[in-house]
Amino acid sequence: MERGSPGLRRLFREVAKFGAVGGAGVLVNLGVFNLVRQVTDLQVVRASVIATIVAIVFNYVGFRYFAYRDRDKSGRTREMSLFLLFSAIGLVIENGVLYTATYGFGWDSSLQSNIFKFVGIGVATLFRFWSYRTWVFRALPARAPVAGSPPATEGRRPKQRVP
Repeated sequence: MERGSPGLRRLFREVAKFGAVGGAGVLVNLGVFNLVRQVTDLQVVRASVIATIVAIVFNYVGFRYFAYRDRDKSGRTREMSLFLLFSAIGLVIENGVLYTATYGFGWDSSLQSNIFKFVGIGVATLFRFWSYRTWVFRALPARAPVAGSPPATEGRRPKQRVP
C-alpha cells in the first residue's frame, strides 16, 4: 500500500532540506550574534544585523547546492537578486522583532536578546520559505512524456502487467 501522494512526499523532502539548511543557518546566526556581542561594543540590533547577513550568505550556498540543487539554474542573476530582496525583507522581520523587544519593551538582557532573536528568526523563516520556493528557487516545469512511453514514476518501479 502506498503512503501519501507524490506531491506531499516531495513537499516533505523540501521542508526537511530547507529545515536542515535553515537549522544550520540558525546556529551560524546565533553564534555570530553572540560572538559579535562579546567582542564588540555594538548595540544589540546592529550585532544582530551583522549575524543575519553572515547567515544569509551561508544559507544561499546551502539552499542553492543542497536544498534546491534540482531547481532551475538558469538566470542566476535573477535568482540572486530575488534571494537578496527576500532575504532583506526577512532581515527586517527578524530584527524588527528584536528591535521591538529591546527598545519597545526594554527586554535587553543577554537571555532576552537571544530569545527574541530566535523568535524573529522563526517568524522570518516562514516568510523566507514561502518566498524562496515560490519566487527564487523555482521548480523546473514537468517534462512531457515522450510519445508512446509510460509516465514517469518518480523513483518507483512501474507496476508489472500480468497477462
